[in-house]
Amino acid sequence: MAAAIAWSTAPFFTRLLHLDSWTILFWRGLSGGGCITAFLVLTRGRAGLRDLAETGKSAWLVACLSTLGMVTFIPALQLTNVSNVAIIIATGPFAAAGIAWIWLREPTRPSTLIAGLVALCGIAIIVGSPGGAADIRGIGLACIMMVAIAAMTVAIRRHRQSSMVAAAALSNFLGSLVSIPFAQGLADVTGRDLAVLAMFGLFQVGMGLTLFVLGSRLLPSGQASLIATLETPLMPFWVWLAFDELPTPRALIGGSLVMGAVVADIIADNWARAQTGTTINR
Repeated sequence: MAAAIAWSTAPFFTRLLHLDSWTILFWRGLSGGGCITAFLVLTRGRAGLRDLAETGKSAWLVACLSTLGMVTFIPALQLTNVSNVAIIIATGPFAAAGIAWIWLREPTRPSTLIAGLVALCGIAIIVGSPGGAADIRGIGLACIMMVAIAAMTVAIRRHRQSSMVAAAALSNFLGSLVSIPFAQGLADVTGRDLAVLAMFGLFQVGMGLTLFVLGSRLLPSGQASLIATLETPLMPFWVWLAFDELPTPRALIGGSLVMGAVVADIIADNWARAQTGTTINR
């Protein structure tokens, strides 16, 4: 739950910063990458640094997909309503299921296909009447980000033997590197901005990942996924609380469909696993 809360603060920190997206990405990447590297050193010592230095092809694939997700996420938050981005993120599990079926030939349960169609209807409601050119770009970037993160999830599953925590650190540093040619305000960052950016990287990136890694070891994957969906309603909640930014009626209707589909699919998955376990025990 703490990991989901940490991840959900990204829109809050983004709204606090009146900087261009690339400048935010540069400083956030340095801060987040540094925090994850520190976590690697604290938990694995020199082996953690070795994981970072000896990154293989699979970890580079994960890092590149994660970087694509990061460089589209922040601009999406700045261009469209936070609730739109949050709801599109929630459809990630269904995109991951489709990519896994294409790439790994993993079978997909009928209930997941139905839930995915319901979630797609929710997205169609949200994008059916965009507020303008900026809104369209923001929604488009959010969709690219969601697909990139879904593909990254499947890549992690495909290459379980690689150190993906090291890949997460690498992706943050890579995001900073990519941002340098486009950032317009690197020299204009104030002391207050640096403090907010440091908290952005520490709390939302470093702490979120660390807590999820630790917590997911102690829970069934279905339960961990269900708890992680708290991120979706919390993202618009923080910006409403701090900046009075309200979700649109379309976002509320579409979001209800998406969240209902996600929760129903996870419950169906848990029920199927329980039935399988009961059969094996018999």
